[in-house]
Amino acid sequence: MDAIDRKILALLQEEGRMTITELAARVGLSVSPCHRRLRELERDGTILGYRAVVEPSALGLTFQALVFVTMRQEDRDTLLGFEEAVARVPEVLQAQRLFGDPDYLLRIATADLTAYQELEDDVLSALPGVQRLNSTLVMKHVVNDRPLPTAPPRGR
Repeated sequence: MDAIDRKILALLQEEGRMTITELAARVGLSVSPCHRRLRELERDGTILGYRAVVEPSALGLTFQALVFVTMRQEDRDTLLGFEEAVARVPEVLQAQRLFGDPDYLLRIATADLTAYQELEDDVLSALPGVQRLNSTLVMKHVVNDRPLPTAPPRGR
């Protein structure tokens, strides 16, 4: 990946609806080579997709929680069962497996505290292998959905 590819990625993370003509102009290429680079970034899996970023409150989702999940046991079948089940819960915006304790971190969005409490009691606590849930409430987003840094990693 060269500097032009990194610039394409930086620009598209900021404005995914940019036309190929505008993108080419901003990275200093003609349309055809820019389009080839873009298609290659999509083909090789560097660009995973395109989406709209939606304001949660517009959908009535005004409450968010971070949930730390400790598993009862950590055998392969239990972990895979949990991961498959949690992937089907629409209120789970992110789920990450962690090193150490706790085992998972979930980011949850619901309408309000009551909806979250029902989700935790009825759905999250019943997921395969769950021993304990520890929730913390999101007060304010300070940095949210920031684009990935496209500069070469430090030390290289």
